Formats: sequence, C-alpha cells, structure tokens
Amino acid sequence: QVQVVESGGGLVQAGGSLRLSCAASGSIYSLDTVGWYRQDPGKQRELVAAITSGGSTNYADSVKGRFTISRDNAKNTVYLQMNSLKPEDTAVYLCNPIITRDSGYKYSYWGQGTQVTVSS
Repeated sequence: QVQVVESGGGLVQAGGSLRLSCAASGSIYSLDTVGWYRQDPGKQRELVAAITSGGSTNYADSVKGRFTISRDNAKNTVYLQMNSLKPEDTAVYLCNPIITRDSGYKYSYWGQGTQVTVSS
C-alpha cells in the first residue's frame, strides 16, 4: 500500500509565498520522477514542475523564476516553493510521483490535491 499526501496550500495575497509538500509513504523502494500539476475548474491539468531522481528539474514557462521544486529522498518528500504568487496561480495542486515498489515495479500515483488561492 502506498499513500501520497499533499499539504501546504491555503489562501495568500498576490506577491506572497507558499510551500507545498508531497509526502509518499508505504511499501516504497524509491521515489522516482515527481511532478506537480495544477488544475482549475474548466481547464486542463497543467504540469507546473517536475524533478527526477537525480535532481534534474523542469518548469512551466508561467512559473519559471518564481517556483522551485526540490526533494528530500530520505523522507520520500518533494516540495514546491512558490514565490511571487499571482491570482492566475489559483488552482488545486496535485502531486504525481512515479514510485518503485518493493516488488520492483513502477507505478504512477496521484495525491488528493491541495487548494491554492491567491487573492488580488
């Protein structure tokens, strides 16, 4: 059994910051590539940032220079530091880790999401 839990969302004023966490637990051998996505009602799910097991990162153009993705492999946790937030960053943020189970097989998981609301 594997659980993926996001936390850290909330309401913040434009220009403010939030730090999201994505923690995986259970029968995990390793946490591989992890992506942070966001989704607003009526819009497509958008990849915001991703980080590989080796620490390579990529970002959506809309968040480059403002968001930073990082990971703590010892804790099976990935973070998304969001600075200079804008109202258009408002969305549900979801974590999508690729996890190698103790069985050796890789699976894709989704968390339940955490709401980020940026007021103008």
